[in-house]
Amino acid sequence: MASFFKSFFLGKTETPEEAKAKNEKKNFDILKFDGLRAQRMGRTDYALSCFTQALAIEKEFETMSYLAQLYTQLSELEKAREILEEMAQMEPEIISTFFQLTHVCYMQEDYAAMKTNAQKAVELEKENATAYLWLAKAEHGLKDQMNTIAHLTKAITLKEDYTEALLMRAEELLSMQVYKEASEDIETILQQSPDDEAALLLKGRWAEATHQVAAAEESYKQVSELNPFNEQAYLLLGKLYISQKKLVEAIATFDEAIELNPNFAAAYHERGRAKLLNGDKEGSVEDMKMSLELNPREEAALSGQFNNQGEKFDNVLGFVH
Repeated sequence: MASFFKSFFLGKTETPEEAKAKNEKKNFDILKFDGLRAQRMGRTDYALSCFTQALAIEKEFETMSYLAQLYTQLSELEKAREILEEMAQMEPEIISTFFQLTHVCYMQEDYAAMKTNAQKAVELEKENATAYLWLAKAEHGLKDQMNTIAHLTKAITLKEDYTEALLMRAEELLSMQVYKEASEDIETILQQSPDDEAALLLKGRWAEATHQVAAAEESYKQVSELNPFNEQAYLLLGKLYISQKKLVEAIATFDEAIELNPNFAAAYHERGRAKLLNGDKEGSVEDMKMSLELNPREEAALSGQFNNQGEKFDNVLGFVH
C-alpha cells in the first residue's frame, strides 16, 4: 500500500532496467573522473584500471581517447592503435583521431600506415598545415624526398611562419645538397627567432656541408652558450673537431658534455672514437663499453668500429691519409 501511494504522488517508479542503467551511468562517471584525476597525479596504473572499467560499461569516445593517450604514454603502442582505429570507425570526421593515429604509427615506424592516416586528415581539412606536416614525415620515412618537399611546401604555404615545417624542409634540402634553398629556410627561421637552437644547429651543419668550418664552429658554440644543456651542440662540435683532427679539443668537448649529462651515450661513443684516433686505445675501449651499456642498440655499430680500426676506421670519420 505504501509503495502504491509513493508511486501515485511521485510518479511512475523506475523499472529494474532503468535503475540498472542509471546506476551504470553513475559508475561510469565516477570511473572516468577518477581515471582523469589519477592520470593528472601520475598514477598511471590506477588510471588505466579506471578507464578500462569505464569502457566496459560504455564505449564512450572521449574516454577511449584518454585511454589511447595513456597507452601511448606507456609505450603500449599496439593497444593505443587498436583503440584509435576503433575510434576512427566510430567518428570518421574527427581529425584529431587521425593525428593521434599518425603519431602512434610514427612511433612504430609504420610509415605506410602513417601516410594513410595523414592522407585521411588532409581529406578532412585540406587547409590544415599540420596534416601536411604529418604527411611529409610519413613520406620522409618512406624515403620519398620529392613528396616530402612538396607536402612541406604546402604546409608552409598555409602557414608561413611554420617553424617545424621550415626546419624539416631545410634539413631535407640539405640532405639533397640543395644548399641555397636550405639556407633560405634556415635564415627565415632565424629572422623570426634569432636564438632558435634547432635552426642554429642546422645552420652549423649547413656550414660544414659547404666547407665553412669556422662558421659551423661558431654556430655550435653559440647554441652551447645559449643553452649549456643542449647535448646536440656538444655532439656536433666535438664531431667537427674530429673531422678536423683536433682530437684534444674534441675530447675536451665530450668531457664537458658528459659532465653535464653522465648518461649521454653518444658522447661516450664519440669520445671513444676520438681517444682511439689519439692513441688511447684503453680509454677508447672504456668509453665504447659505457656507450654500449647506456644504449645497447649500438652494439652492432660498436662491433663495426672495432673490426675496422686503423685506416678504414679513419675513413668513416672522413679523414684522408
